[in-house]
Amino acid sequence: MEHDTQTLLDRQVLPPRAPLVDPFARAITYLRVSVTDRCDFRCVYCMAENMTFLPKVDLLSLEELDRLCSVFIAKGVRKLRLTGGEPLVRRGIMTLVGSLARHLKTGALDELTLTTNGSQLPKYARELVDLGVKRVNVSLDTLDPDKFRAITRWGELDKVLAGIDAAQAAGLNITTSTCRSRSCARAWPSAIRSTRSTTAPAVLPATCASPRLADGSASSPPSPTISAKAAIACG
Repeated sequence: MEHDTQTLLDRQVLPPRAPLVDPFARAITYLRVSVTDRCDFRCVYCMAENMTFLPKVDLLSLEELDRLCSVFIAKGVRKLRLTGGEPLVRRGIMTLVGSLARHLKTGALDELTLTTNGSQLPKYARELVDLGVKRVNVSLDTLDPDKFRAITRWGELDKVLAGIDAAQAAGLNITTSTCRSRSCARAWPSAIRSTRSTTAPAVLPATCASPRLADGSASSPPSPTISAKAAIACG
């Protein structure tokens, strides 16, 4: 059962404990939490076109997500990023954002941000700003409408660009990223040119997987980040 924002806001944060460290003895201060496995796109490098998602009975509720994040914050996490799937298609997502924002007010959390495909930003950008979110990352693989449709299958470039406009108008800082895959690489030149000739945010190529050596080991020590893929679908 979902709880209203005030109920979640009233939840107390657990007392601080020993900080988390990674295998290289570095403090873990950055947490990525997947709030849904669902998305309104079907990007070729991410999902099959006909997906089978997890049953709702197996998923974390918004309150459980709030508790999970609060435990990590109590253990030293300072930056929290909500991801998906597409986080903004999760039913009641603003309730969770509003609840987690209390950690910004207390100073326990330095930043609350999210990664999005941009399609829902016209609806949520202003509310995100009002709740304390200052920055979002928008996944944008090309500015060519036909290539965009081919990569995302279901996506419409105009809606994403409208979302970026809405986010900028609301005062959000925006970084765009593109997946480092063969299906997207050919579209990079047009995306990069746009950042030179317009006020569009910078494009950062993003890997879809960590670089690996021939023996399967990491090519370099991974950054001290936890990805909490709490497998959840729309509530």
